[in-house]
Amino acid sequence: MAVIRFTALEKVYDRKPIHVTPPSKKVSDYFGENVFDEVKMQKFLSKDAYTHVKDSVLKGTPIDRKMADGVATGMKAWAMERGATHYTHWFQPLTGGTAEKHDAFMEEGEYGNVVEAFSGKALAQQEPDASSFPSGGLRNTFEARGYTAWDPSSPAFVIGNTLSIPTVFISYTGEALDHKTPLLKALNNVDKAATEVCQYFDKNVTRVKSNLGWEQEYFLIDEALYYARPDLALTGRTLMGHASAKDQQLDDHYFSSIPERVGAFMNELEYEAYKLGIPVKTRHNEVAPNQYELAPVFAECNLAVDHNLLLMELMKKVSRHHGFRVLFHEKPFKGINGTGKHNNWSLSTDTGVILHAPGKNPKSNLQFLTFVVNSIKAVYDNQDLMRASILTATNTHRLGANEAPPAILSCFLGAEVTKMLDQLEEQVTDRKMTPDEKTELKLDIGKIPEILLDNTDRNRTSPFAFTGNRFEFRAVGGLANCAVPMAVLNTAMAKQLKEFKVDVDSLIDKGVKKDEAIFQILRNYIKASKPIRFEGDNYSEDWVKEAKKRGLTNITDVPEAISAYNSKSSKELFFSENIFGEKELDGRVEVMYENYIMKIQIEARVLGDMAINHIVPTAVKYQNVLMDNVLRLKELYGDEYKALAGNRIELIREISTHVTQIKNMVNEMVEERKIANVIENIEKKSHAYSKKVFPYLEKIRIHIDKLELIVDDEMWPLPKYRELLFSS
Repeated sequence: MAVIRFTALEKVYDRKPIHVTPPSKKVSDYFGENVFDEVKMQKFLSKDAYTHVKDSVLKGTPIDRKMADGVATGMKAWAMERGATHYTHWFQPLTGGTAEKHDAFMEEGEYGNVVEAFSGKALAQQEPDASSFPSGGLRNTFEARGYTAWDPSSPAFVIGNTLSIPTVFISYTGEALDHKTPLLKALNNVDKAATEVCQYFDKNVTRVKSNLGWEQEYFLIDEALYYARPDLALTGRTLMGHASAKDQQLDDHYFSSIPERVGAFMNELEYEAYKLGIPVKTRHNEVAPNQYELAPVFAECNLAVDHNLLLMELMKKVSRHHGFRVLFHEKPFKGINGTGKHNNWSLSTDTGVILHAPGKNPKSNLQFLTFVVNSIKAVYDNQDLMRASILTATNTHRLGANEAPPAILSCFLGAEVTKMLDQLEEQVTDRKMTPDEKTELKLDIGKIPEILLDNTDRNRTSPFAFTGNRFEFRAVGGLANCAVPMAVLNTAMAKQLKEFKVDVDSLIDKGVKKDEAIFQILRNYIKASKPIRFEGDNYSEDWVKEAKKRGLTNITDVPEAISAYNSKSSKELFFSENIFGEKELDGRVEVMYENYIMKIQIEARVLGDMAINHIVPTAVKYQNVLMDNVLRLKELYGDEYKALAGNRIELIREISTHVTQIKNMVNEMVEERKIANVIENIEKKSHAYSKKVFPYLEKIRIHIDKLELIVDDEMWPLPKYRELLFSS
């Protein structure tokens, strides 16, 4: 078995970096060349068609069939210039990834010949099989029909020889079967709600967009070592493996020079990303060995989500060119930093104002304060749902570890914003504010721009941290589709802003001046949501105790977290904002439970197979070597052998103990799976996997990792951590 391991290592040492040189050194020369953006639309579409598409994006107006034909003709002409021969509707089913079905630009001509064709109907709508994707019972095999429908707010693009058209995915009966549909609804809702609130401060605001800037962490593992680890290949993480003597203790990998081979991968990746209009800005070494990060310039939320999914697929493809495999799993290696995808979220107006950024005068800072306080209140009221949107079978390994926030939702604001909220809470009372009090508060708020943007500290332990002009949802996992937490966050914010407007208007109707009414309602919200504000170390045990006193929940069990989607408050949120119907929500939650069960089921099967077929035979083989040595010593030295072979005899006993424990616990784990698998209720089944099956993964691993320290290194069948983490 060890032959595979050492052959893999030989391949690693033979790797040479592959350098890809862009045709131009200036990114601006080729940025977005494979995207059907506004510049291309103006060139390839009629003026009416272009205006129609723009109105659809900005105002939500439908594109009629005649105009769709014109758009399709222009889009096809552009795509064929880029070498496209096929087209596909690119969508986001509930698998967590993307899906596509390619059709050729080919139809039979009038005289039996072949012509290139692409109609408005083909652009606007397709019918992929909906029965084979997760649906939570919304679709059955005999109800296969589903529809993909063009999303004009995210531009089409060409990859290889295929025109890809971002779309939503819905069932024949209209239920959403994807992650994009609820996100688009949430973005539309927060746009309307935020615009109405902005009207208090600036009548020129007619539109508010949600922005997202994600930060994608990832590991690069040599392909040969990846294939020599069945657990990595099948589950995305190492189900066994003792810590390396050196890993990240010295912090010497963080921000250090990028290895040449990794740099070559990054260069090709960025070249391909730029052609697709993905504005990748930052790249660097992360804390753990072989771990890296990239981040783009922020974009409108829907487009940013599409960019992230597209880039993840690009990373998988490009990594193979360089002999790597990319890992997005939140915790591929035990004991070292895992992989997150921090979601930097903000709202901005069509007048160019970032609503989560301090302004330059008291009026704009009152607006800033309004949106910050409402954001905190939205998170506080929906803390369990926010957690449910990011706590998965894979991310549960990362949350609360030494590099990620815990499962307790809290908001970090920094000293200056905290001081400002405390001041507002203290100064504003039930009585009417004096002009001096109001002016003093506004002037203090007005000082923020000078100190906040540059000096606001960053609390890396906080799940939801204010970082100067945005909130950073740090708890999102590396594998996640950002659409899920962003749909929840924007929906919660939309509902919160609507409540804020109702509360303010009710005071105005009673004769309270507008600013006075805003201050009074903000004070109420500050007091109500204060328990979720925390400026300290979220990893500490003291915070766990304090959070409990404050009434904050600390749920680490995935099935229990998922149940938040079915709470009364969550249903009220989703139904009132028209994000999901009851059947849609039930189906989606069922998919979450199914996904959790299957992830744990696969890990249990892989671990059982590797334990019995890889580890135990190797341990027994080494044990036989030791026993043979002891017998030879006995033959040579007689009774004196006990003194000479005592340590080997002890090793033989240790191996027997670990092998016996592994075999017994694998059998027990299999039996627990059998019991769980006959449970019909999906929620109860998920709890059985969580409480009865999942714990065996760690129990069995302990004994395997002990054996790794005992068994002859040349006999150990799997690449070890020191090899996996230091091979780039």
